[in-house]
Amino acid sequence: MSNPIRPKFFVYAPDNITEGTFAKRLSVRSEHIERVKGIYANGIIRVGGVLLSPESLSAPPESQKMVGSTFICEAESLDDVKKLIEEDIYYKEGVWDKEKIVILPMIAATPIP
Repeated sequence: MSNPIRPKFFVYAPDNITEGTFAKRLSVRSEHIERVKGIYANGIIRVGGVLLSPESLSAPPESQKMVGSTFICEAESLDDVKKLIEEDIYYKEGVWDKEKIVILPMIAATPIP
């Protein structure tokens, strides 16, 4: 029996720009990464990562500025993806700007790993 194809969703979760957000991101990052690893292993997050500021392209790794997160998810529904995001430590601790998170259904034009 084959697995049914689930809808794919693009997630853009920019960080808050308030003072102290970067320090908060770093303080809960290990918890976020561990949770994401499990969700990735279950096939829900297909690809994801941190977003960097444009000037970070020419900066050494220790000087790169993290400004948000992005994911491509495969889930049963938009509500499932919203729940996934709302249960994340970055959401709960206010690292991500809750008012600016974007979750959109998508159709991939290229293969997704």
